[in-house]
Amino acid sequence: MALLRVSLFLLILIALLSSLCFAEDPYVVYDFKLSYITVSPLGVPQQVIAVNGAFPGPVVNATTNYNVAINVHNQLDENLLMTWSGIQMRRNSWQDGVLGTNCPIHPKRNFTYQFQVKDQIGSFFYFPSLNFQRASGGFGPIIINNRNIIAIPFGQPDGDAVVMIGDWYTRNHTALRTTLDSGEDLGMPDGVLINGRGPYRYNTTLVADGIEYETINVDPGKTYRFRVHNVGISTSLNFRIQGHNLLLVETEGYYTTQQNFSSFDIHVGQSYSFLVTMDQNATTDYYIVASARFVNESVWERVTGVAILHYSNSKGPATGPLPVPPSDIYNQWSAMNQPRAIRQNTTASGARPNPQGSFHYGSINVTDTYVLQSFPPVTIDGKLRATLNGISFVNPDTPIRLADLHNVKGAYKLDFPNKPLNRTPRVDRSVINATYKGFVEVILQNNDTRMQSFHMDGYAFFVVGMDFGMWTENSRNNYNKWDAISRCTTEVYPGGWTAILISLDNVGVWNLRVENLDRWYLGQETYMRITNPEENGDTEMTPPANVLYCGALQSLQKESQSSSAKTLCSGNSKLFLILVVTILASIFTFS
Repeated sequence: MALLRVSLFLLILIALLSSLCFAEDPYVVYDFKLSYITVSPLGVPQQVIAVNGAFPGPVVNATTNYNVAINVHNQLDENLLMTWSGIQMRRNSWQDGVLGTNCPIHPKRNFTYQFQVKDQIGSFFYFPSLNFQRASGGFGPIIINNRNIIAIPFGQPDGDAVVMIGDWYTRNHTALRTTLDSGEDLGMPDGVLINGRGPYRYNTTLVADGIEYETINVDPGKTYRFRVHNVGISTSLNFRIQGHNLLLVETEGYYTTQQNFSSFDIHVGQSYSFLVTMDQNATTDYYIVASARFVNESVWERVTGVAILHYSNSKGPATGPLPVPPSDIYNQWSAMNQPRAIRQNTTASGARPNPQGSFHYGSINVTDTYVLQSFPPVTIDGKLRATLNGISFVNPDTPIRLADLHNVKGAYKLDFPNKPLNRTPRVDRSVINATYKGFVEVILQNNDTRMQSFHMDGYAFFVVGMDFGMWTENSRNNYNKWDAISRCTTEVYPGGWTAILISLDNVGVWNLRVENLDRWYLGQETYMRITNPEENGDTEMTPPANVLYCGALQSLQKESQSSSAKTLCSGNSKLFLILVVTILASIFTFS
């Protein structure tokens, strides 16, 4: 009889677990172990950061509206946070994975991120956000697929190819940090990696023998979706495939009007999807190239990644010179025509922004304007720092939103200036006090000498204007108010500006930063704090049960930081526990 009761209990337990978990949208579950491994992508043994022993890390594959649970184990020797670039974390900045919103995961500890990929379809990537760690790896792709009821605005490709490109140093992230901390520039990268591998030996002088290179296998006549991400440190790269056109279809979760390009500039932190049709005769293999852009190409010639496109009926290896890069290196006015040409696909049935209930963003009144100006790094208090509006940001000891909820005073300041001020640069913890449901204009003014990429967590924004010179109010006359692309990372040319519009409908604290790792590390970032004064639980989630505490709240942290990716039904866990205890009690009472 006791055995029968136990069996009955187990059946009820399984039924309860199934009903509680699967009444919601589906889950995908991952375990990520971040550790050091030794590889030689450029022919020199070096320490890199692997995810589950792989460099780059495994793909996170989900479908729009799915819940994602990723249990991150920190097997490094320093603190860790993972961020999910481009995933908007609706109402849930607790999962964003940057230091202004989350306490770090200590070595030999783990933390489970749980979030929903809400109404997003496309190509993204994850990476470690602390301590310059992305310069050593730890990154990997994210693919969010469409549901069947939401058609994509192009024929279903025959296959997918993820291509992660980026500049690379043979020094690891700790050595690069030391260089920056000493006030020095990082210097020219040692090369460009494609999917964690060095260049094919297209040139016996520039490329050493024995380097492992990437090969992408294709069949003739088929069309493939190439998801290309620049996960590098600071170098803009030109991406091209010898003899093939790139049909642009998506940027960071939003569909574009379809345009053919022979090559495409991809800046640090940016992601694009291209359709590539295998329409060549495959006499030989073809080169896939990612080369440094907006630099002296003769000096930077070795900063070139080369992979191989291999047709199944290819008759021989790729030989000869690489396909030539764009010839407008000294005419950036011409180069800017490419990003200006990217347009939103306004006829697509999904992955389209809808700020404040209207697709017609050009008719929405702007509530606030912020002009954010960057200059080359300067010395502040004896240290090299990078600034926005003269402020070099230092992350608070207690994350911003946790400080709000626990009334921690003095953790940060809500006084970030909305325009450059004529004052001495300073180090500070200044945050933008943004207005919930505001529709803001942000001008990114780049008075630095380098191409920059700017990214905002929690949002996509409309890229409405881009030009050289100083932005003025008259610049608005040339804004694109009809079909500007939405994305989360945009380029800002040196000596130029980019204007973006953002609908502030996602409550939380969201990082606004330069994606160039050296400038970000030196302080070129801030946060937008967006709170609903009438918060009733509908516009912002409460902190998760496994939230980490630090700073002034360190005493609230439980001794064990462990959490499990299998704890999926977080919203129903207390109810589930009560039911289990009740059933167990009844079994033992009547046995």
